[in-house]
Amino acid sequence: MRGYKRLKARHDGANFLIEEDKPDVGAYLYVFRGSTVWDDLQNSILDCQEIALEDFGVPLDAWRPIKSIFV
Repeated sequence: MRGYKRLKARHDGANFLIEEDKPDVGAYLYVFRGSTVWDDLQNSILDCQEIALEDFGVPLDAWRPIKSIFV
């Protein structure tokens, strides 16, 4: 079983998480701002990063790989 990529970023008081899924599914973008959670399914990690940049101003170089969402 292959490992799926996970990336995190913090920007403007919000936490962002991208989780890769199976290739035929894509990747999920999660936005955590206080108690508000927003999510979006895109075709790829890059698409998620571009949505985060366009909608929330998250710079592309802000993303860092993580092994677990609990870190």
